[in-house]
Amino acid sequence: MATTYDAVVIGGGPGGYVCSIRLAQLKQKVLCVEKDEVGGVCLNWGCVPSKALIAASHTYEKAKDGASMGLICDNVRVDVNKMQDWKGGIVKKLTTGIRGLFRGNGVELVMGNAKITGKNQVTITTSEGGTQVVEAKNIVVATGSSTIEIPTFKFDGKKIIGAKEAVSLREIPKRMLVIGGGVIGLELGCVYQKLGSEITVVEATASLLPGVDPDLTAVVEKRLVKHGAKIMKSAKAAGYETQADGSLAVRVDLGDGKFETIVTDMVLVAVGMRPNGAGLGLEELGVKVERGFVPCDQLGRTAVPNIYAIGDVSGQPMLAHKASKEGEVVAEIIAGHKAAKDWVAIPAAIFTDPEIAVAGVSEEEAKKKGLDVKIGKFPFAALGRAMAVNETDGFFKIVSDKATHQVLGIHIVGPSASDLISEGALALEMHAFLEDIGLTIHPHPTLGEGLMEASMNGLGHAVHILNR
Repeated sequence: MATTYDAVVIGGGPGGYVCSIRLAQLKQKVLCVEKDEVGGVCLNWGCVPSKALIAASHTYEKAKDGASMGLICDNVRVDVNKMQDWKGGIVKKLTTGIRGLFRGNGVELVMGNAKITGKNQVTITTSEGGTQVVEAKNIVVATGSSTIEIPTFKFDGKKIIGAKEAVSLREIPKRMLVIGGGVIGLELGCVYQKLGSEITVVEATASLLPGVDPDLTAVVEKRLVKHGAKIMKSAKAAGYETQADGSLAVRVDLGDGKFETIVTDMVLVAVGMRPNGAGLGLEELGVKVERGFVPCDQLGRTAVPNIYAIGDVSGQPMLAHKASKEGEVVAEIIAGHKAAKDWVAIPAAIFTDPEIAVAGVSEEEAKKKGLDVKIGKFPFAALGRAMAVNETDGFFKIVSDKATHQVLGIHIVGPSASDLISEGALALEMHAFLEDIGLTIHPHPTLGEGLMEASMNGLGHAVHILNR
């Protein structure tokens, strides 16, 4: 007789593992099924390892350029193997931590592939090759997403790679061509540029980081180009040929019948992620799957009420923290509590150099909605703290309602933007006005003062810049 669970969670990434733990805390009998490693893409080869490499490359650059601060560092060099071992240690510590939390909270974990074979039934093909059938009062689909592959640039794991391989390189390529000027492409492109690679970015649209305020993107692009990157926008990588010396000659379509050949040692394909909703048995039960996404309501329920979807597979934005929050919401609902996806904004952080972080609507989006807005800005170059840490590129930008002063969106490009945006997200959730942020005393000297000053600039009376 099959074991019955209150909930079976398919996927142990930032959505699935959080959901599983919260379910167990709420006294539910829960089983989590994971096919690779707990922590999912985020912990194992996405968010966490990439940020470790970003931090290491940033420290390396700071050490090399320390002379302006009176720090003379001779012969600074990169030990890639040691860097990778250090990064691997962080990943191991975190995945081991999740397994410990599972044990401590009473979450059962099975490694294997799960298929939904009935409204209340999940069949698991375990990693040992066995088959296990379990009954589930509720099923949570948290299967995440996978790297999109381009037919003309099939991954070989050596010369043509995706993000998974890019965070595990034990040799720095002399030249790297990045297909895709989105988040993954630019984050990892920045890493290898700092570590010594000659970078070329090929982006199909007219702008890097499509969807991000172009004012912010311009700061990142300027810095990339200043450090030697070649940026090709409105261009497509059409194919490649392997040269006699092992290098790759990539043919880039510039449009209007024009082509350019770029010779490189490695191609990083970073054109996005595809949700993993297909092939789980959902369609057979009447659950719609659209281009890999599994549509669900504000409670996370699919067309079959006891089957839920969370994280990347449940729709945009495909962000780890959104997955975790949805995991908590669904756990509360399954346990009989009142909960819903009722947030005002989901902040997003991009770990380029400098960082970009946003919450709420952009100036362009607000205007498209017919809103009359006012903009408050403040540059990092006017902050004593930014000067003291020798990172002054970028600015704060606050979008607010012109009549009421209610904050509608906060956009930051600059050092530690990913940390600073949390205040912005809280401001939006609390329905703050420019006065709320501007009249809050911020500690000095800090980077966070910039948000206070930008708010005051929106009101027309910032002290440390001219108000126009």
